[in-house]
Amino acid sequence: MAAAKIKKGDQVIVLSGKDKGRTGEVVQAMPREGKVIVEGINVHARHRKPSQENPQGGIDRNPAPMDISNVAHVTKDGKATRVRFEERDGKKVRVAVKTGEVING
Repeated sequence: MAAAKIKKGDQVIVLSGKDKGRTGEVVQAMPREGKVIVEGINVHARHRKPSQENPQGGIDRNPAPMDISNVAHVTKDGKATRVRFEERDGKKVRVAVKTGEVING
């Protein structure tokens, strides 16, 4: 299994779908499934009937997982970039392809 190029806490931009062009922070990464959950992106509404726990009922809005191939890492200038791994100072680090800067993580 390959190492995860996008991790929790990364700023990403959506490349396709209804939220194309929007940016957000990765809340959860699921590398085995190849999916990520991005805050405020791909939000799905679920209508809930009133119950004992929630007597009011209403609409729950939660971000749903999206495929990791539909997001890309964002550079400081707000553009999408691919991520590669390099060895620097004896450590394996993630590097933005466009700018060459090391991605913290």
